[in-house]
Amino acid sequence: MSLSDAFHHRLKAAQRDLIARAGGIERTADKVGYSKSQVGRWNSPTDPEHMPIAAVVALEADCGVALVTAVMAEAGGRRLTDPDADKAAAVSLMQAFAENQRQGAELFNAFAVAISDGNFSPTEATTVDRQAAQQEVSLASMRRALAVVKASGGTAARLEVVGDER
Repeated sequence: MSLSDAFHHRLKAAQRDLIARAGGIERTADKVGYSKSQVGRWNSPTDPEHMPIAAVVALEADCGVALVTAVMAEAGGRRLTDPDADKAAAVSLMQAFAENQRQGAELFNAFAVAISDGNFSPTEATTVDRQAAQQEVSLASMRRALAVVKASGGTAARLEVVGDER
């Protein structure tokens, strides 16, 4: 089976994100029993090597996030569910919204810097993709918070003004 370029780049981005969440190249190498240079190849956006499933499973268990598995499921037209979604959704809706807006601004800035010279290099695409991945995570958090609001009939979105009454 031949991998599409888009799937390959999504998978490589998920691997980089997983390696970063696992503590970087050295900690990942220690955790999965591969050399630092091998993990470095997995982490490189230009190297064609992909992580073996055993390494993905070990790292995702360590981090508690199924980043690579989610990309693989998505490629098959599926979506993963998060068993801890209810706990994560307890985060305040306003906090989730603010974080999403911050991540959006970071993505906008990365894109603006990348196109400012009229060229869009593969390195700039990688930088923008990393910011897009961060915004995806932020947006998923906001959507979980919105689901709690819907499920609770709106009580989770009750806002209060706190401060000095004059």
